[in-house]
Amino acid sequence: MTAATHSTLFPQVPDSADAVLEGLDPEQRAVATALHGPVCVLAGAGTGKTRAITHRIAYGVRAGILQPSSVLAVTFTNRAAGEMRGRLRQLGATGVQARTFHSAALRQLQYFWPKAVGGGLPRIVDRKIQIVADAAAACRIRLDRNELRDATAEIEWSKVTQTVPADYAAAAATAGREAPRDPAEIAQLYAAYEDLKRERAVIDFEDVLLLTVGILQDRHDIADEIRAQYQHFVVDEYQDVSPLQQRLLELWLGNRDSLCVVGDASQTIYSFTGATPDHLLDFRTRHPRATVVKLVRDYRSTPQIVHLANGLLAQAHGRAADHRLELVSQRDPGPHPVHTEYTDEPAEAEGATRRIRDLLAAGTPASDIAILFRTNSQSEIYEQALADAGIPYQLRGAERFFDRPEVRKAGIALRGAARFGANDSLLDDVVDLPSQVRAVLSGEGWTPTPPAGSGAVRERWESLAALVNLARDFAAAHPHATLADLVAELDERAGAQHAPTVQGITLASLHSAKGLEWDAVFLVGLTEGMMPITYARTDEQIEEERRLLYVGVTRAREHLHLSWSLSRTPGGRPGRRPSRFLDGLRPGSSATVGRTPSGGTGTAGIERGPGAPASTGTPRRTSRTPARCRVCGRTLSDPGEMKLMRCDDCPSDMDEGLYERLHAWRTEQARRSGQPAFCVFTDRTLIAIAETAPDDEGELARIPGVGVRKLHRYGTDVLAICAGGDGQEEHHDD
Repeated sequence: MTAATHSTLFPQVPDSADAVLEGLDPEQRAVATALHGPVCVLAGAGTGKTRAITHRIAYGVRAGILQPSSVLAVTFTNRAAGEMRGRLRQLGATGVQARTFHSAALRQLQYFWPKAVGGGLPRIVDRKIQIVADAAAACRIRLDRNELRDATAEIEWSKVTQTVPADYAAAAATAGREAPRDPAEIAQLYAAYEDLKRERAVIDFEDVLLLTVGILQDRHDIADEIRAQYQHFVVDEYQDVSPLQQRLLELWLGNRDSLCVVGDASQTIYSFTGATPDHLLDFRTRHPRATVVKLVRDYRSTPQIVHLANGLLAQAHGRAADHRLELVSQRDPGPHPVHTEYTDEPAEAEGATRRIRDLLAAGTPASDIAILFRTNSQSEIYEQALADAGIPYQLRGAERFFDRPEVRKAGIALRGAARFGANDSLLDDVVDLPSQVRAVLSGEGWTPTPPAGSGAVRERWESLAALVNLARDFAAAHPHATLADLVAELDERAGAQHAPTVQGITLASLHSAKGLEWDAVFLVGLTEGMMPITYARTDEQIEEERRLLYVGVTRAREHLHLSWSLSRTPGGRPGRRPSRFLDGLRPGSSATVGRTPSGGTGTAGIERGPGAPASTGTPRRTSRTPARCRVCGRTLSDPGEMKLMRCDDCPSDMDEGLYERLHAWRTEQARRSGQPAFCVFTDRTLIAIAETAPDDEGELARIPGVGVRKLHRYGTDVLAICAGGDGQEEHHDD
């Protein structure tokens, strides 16, 4: 036996059932020995839930209580299933099936299809998006690439929630989903998609579960055969089950109760895919005699990080919050979480990079460091900062920024405009570089205001907006730069991304970081509008955003850095404010909420980035009065609503005639200049003007979206229109 056999990678197999229990804490041991009846394990982040359930299975097998082939353990990712199988082998419990829901269902479907239906199982399509595209064409519904992806996601959501096409519109409204197109069109598309699959004799990923459910419901003989095979079930990440997966689980069980579920309602972050924690929270109602074990001993994070995580959830509301777990760190004290305020986004990225360089110099492996952000569009500035510093990185769950299709297509459009711009009427009278870029990218789908909702359309807009912002920053640094200079800069930036990914810093969205952990975690961009995200409007959506931040916090073992920036660009207006979720937790806000950790003071450290206001012992800056709706008084966070100073749903007091005159004037101005109409004023700015009806330049200048340049250029016209004129006076040049 080699020395490697005794390493942590190759531990010795326990020599008895009792030896399997060695090293478990009292609660984990209670899980491992609860082998009869329904068991519900409420397991907080870092509490060793996988350890508990794998030792439970292994103890049952080694004690002769469970037959290995009779156990089916299901989880949600192939990585988690593989990890579970590996641990079970190390514990001497070979022969146990550990699979994803889909893998287990597909195995059963392939075996029983000839008996239940006859013939071979239809081919499973790898990517359903082409069939969705064909269905859209059959329905004469025109979808761009991003709408196509979002429509496909809506079909997937419908199927996992067991919603048929005829019920889609009502179900989507009840769930508060923002469909990419009219719900009636999505329902029509969904029905056509199902018809095409039948015509082509193919099935999709969700059909694997649906067909298995159908067979088990209709063929009692097959259901009995499966139940005779599997006597005991374990479900990991139970807070993420969809209604369809729950139905399949119920059919596997039959009238038995030999079930163990493990989950944490505070880590429910996938409700947009159909996941719901209700099955976990209702477990004891469905199984009144269930054994419930709570795992709260956190072995991952230091007391300081655990304290912050507990404080974050202490402010939560809703049903999941009512069942939150108070974690207790089992580690020695470590450094306090660092809260850092920066003047702008580049300073924030550079600050994180400096910190990472210090960690690397102190011996922390690059693979044990992560930068986590809310949306993939935030990655580019961190990719560039790390590349500039010569620090390797790897992206998880996202394409590299310059590899994204919309970014590549935008690059081609900009390159063409740089080469042939003199013959492009779109660029006539567009003199400055940022305006040229906005004009070109408007043809690729960029608009001054972001689209509503969250899906691929929003992500595409964010990528294009990042290029618009980059052009503005580049022009500020190089006043005489041309469009060709910007294209060369983009090419250089794209080339700089080709850094080795081995041992690299992980860049990941918060969603894709679920289930992972690092020694050091940087949570960046924690401002209102990003965390929570702008389109999270309902109480339920806001609370899911809070849980998403909680997941990010609990990924850190020892070092945790939370940061935000007051403006997007250097010299920009410092109008941003830190995420509301940090209120009461970051220094300088209200009193810290939550339990003081053992071995720590319960306070968090703070470091200010370059250029941020120095501490004076008083709050670091005068708090800004929150923008409130002038109709209902609700606090506003959406930029579009803040421009109007009212909620979108609140009634407008707009002068319709004034708006029509302004709209006609804008159309004429756009025609004269050869620019898109929104380059004159956006629709929201026109509405704000028509609602305010300003009498002088001071009132007009206070309307968001006007600004000094547009006031100088268009102010006379606009005020004349507001006074009842036609506004066709000659305007000033820039």
